[in-house]
Amino acid sequence: MSELRFEQVGLGADAVDYLAAWDLQRAVHARVVDGTQDPTVLLLEHPPVYTAGKRTAPGDRPADPGGAAVIDVDRGGMITFHGPGQLVGYPIVRLPDHVKVVDYVRRVEEALIQVCADLGVATARVPGRSGVWLRADDRGPERKVAAIGIRVSRGVTM
Repeated sequence: MSELRFEQVGLGADAVDYLAAWDLQRAVHARVVDGTQDPTVLLLEHPPVYTAGKRTAPGDRPADPGGAAVIDVDRGGMITFHGPGQLVGYPIVRLPDHVKVVDYVRRVEEALIQVCADLGVATARVPGRSGVWLRADDRGPERKVAAIGIRVSRGVTM
């Protein structure tokens, strides 16, 4: 099995435009598929942008995106906002044949829950909703701390 690489692409003032990051993901994906690159997690931030997954309903789109682009993407899920201060990780890894996409999503959720626990933040899953959430408390209802949108092509995630 290949070693998982982590590549910091652009944070803070060097935040990466979503479409430029998409081009980079496709290039890395092609190399992971053909075996010329180890599985890689791209770490970056985006300038303000909304990505609309396949399950985004017309009413889910922001009426006033405040100057942020709204980009249709070919991953699962609904609308997601990305912006300054949010760490985005794009794991580009080959899934073993026995691992289904939903199982992979649950494994990513569990890894993120464990990282949050290591940082002293109690998080959990919310039934029927993907991602990682802070529990409801006196500050408000459940709050998402990690969104997950996955696309698999040729057995490799994006």
